Amino acid sequence: MIFAAGLGTRLLPLTKRTPKALVEIGGVTLLERTIDRLVYTGCDRIVVNLHHHAERISHFLAAASAVGGKGTGEVGSPYSWFGADILLSAEPGGALETGGGLKKARHLFRGDRTILLHNVDVISTIDLAVLVHEHEASGALATLAVNRRPASRHLVFDEDGLCGRIDSRTGAEEWARAASALQWRAGFTGIHALSPGILERLTEDGAFSIMRSYLRLAAAGARILPHDVTGQSWMDVGTPERLDTARQLWGRPS
Repeated sequence: MIFAAGLGTRLLPLTKRTPKALVEIGGVTLLERTIDRLVYTGCDRIVVNLHHHAERISHFLAAASAVGGKGTGEVGSPYSWFGADILLSAEPGGALETGGGLKKARHLFRGDRTILLHNVDVISTIDLAVLVHEHEASGALATLAVNRRPASRHLVFDEDGLCGRIDSRTGAEEWARAASALQWRAGFTGIHALSPGILERLTEDGAFSIMRSYLRLAAAGARILPHDVTGQSWMDVGTPERLDTARQLWGRPS
């Protein structure tokens, strides 16, 4: 699933007329880059959630699906991307954030396969197949790709998984449980793998961050594990400064 419903307020005024998902780097939209990465990893059904400029995104997908090689969908989807069906989950009443967006789209997943979540404004060389393999081998409920980097917000882990999160800008802390002496901190990359059973355990309603669910589930004993990708190229391009940097570093498709 690609999270593409956000307003992109940090990129204003660019996103006043252009949805963040269709912002280009090297002539390639963020949405296209993300879809290509997921298809290359082996995803054959991709859910995209929509809110801000939803019609422009659906029109883009329709036009892209008509390009040679992409073809048309085969399981009720009007969009296809080199064999992967693309399903849309509209959020007309307002963006539901990561948790709410996933919950609304739960009927679009097969229900028996790992779910890979990816923010549309993240570009990286993270090996997504390795993330999925590690997640499935561990038996965890969720596995979060994280890296050890300077950041204002950190997740806290110990040998048993997620313990809490800390926002140094506000001083806010949320804890699922007390961390052991072996705790360590890392920034979240916006990429994560989930076991399908999590869909029935999302009890929060409305718009909410999936991190709220992770902390609640970790407090109840669920295994929410880290996947350390420190050293692999990664960038959140959600601000004008980062977008400019990305256009210098990622000027060609990955």
